[in-house]
Amino acid sequence: PNWLEFVRKKMPIKNLPQNLVGKTLMQISDIHIGNRFDYTYIIDSFKRAQNLNPDFVVYTGDYVSYDNQEQFKQLKEVLRFSVKGKIATIGILGNHDYGKNWKETNVSNKISDLLKQSGVTVLRNEQKEYSGLNFIGLDDYWGTNFNPEPIMSQYNDKIANLVLCHNPDVCDLDVWNNYKRWVLAGHTHGGQVKPPFLPPFMIPVKNKKYASGEIDLEDGRTLYINRALGHLWQVRFNVRPE
Repeated sequence: PNWLEFVRKKMPIKNLPQNLVGKTLMQISDIHIGNRFDYTYIIDSFKRAQNLNPDFVVYTGDYVSYDNQEQFKQLKEVLRFSVKGKIATIGILGNHDYGKNWKETNVSNKISDLLKQSGVTVLRNEQKEYSGLNFIGLDDYWGTNFNPEPIMSQYNDKIANLVLCHNPDVCDLDVWNNYKRWVLAGHTHGGQVKPPFLPPFMIPVKNKKYASGEIDLEDGRTLYINRALGHLWQVRFNVRPE
């Protein structure tokens, strides 16, 4: 569960300005701060990640495993060590950031505020451009604020774009408006347990091909599903935290 892997991939983006060619973007997903595992592991992982000095950092949701308001204090403690990008640091929310049954809007608002206080720009069905790269952040599919159509109808196809979307099942919805670039997601944890030569036993998505890693959606979009840094429960087999 603590055998962290830094996965490195080439990430060509259409219309990327020359000043961003060769820059580094780091994705961090699903840290799940709470009482289910010792989250000093997350702090230690953040310290290791800081040494890579990324240009952009994106957080793709599930900052807590929410039981009660204690998680706000715990998350604030961890965010003191959060990894920041030299150019920008952007985040979106996941389903666990909406509290119990993914319906507690006050929980999502509080987590969003804590992220902003720590220097993370939170996009909730919004977009923001940094140095010629436009980030489109969708709110969580299962949460109370999911509304991707307006922002996906507004994006400028003539510039470099990148979508952040916690739940990869959103890729199968009719909301994409001919978008043909990368989608960075999390949510699945790669299943956390994967027997050799078999698929993961349990991944929380309708489309079971959305487990982990890079997936060509065969329509111009490339999906990347991060295996999660944290855990719902501290059990991993053949699926290293990423």
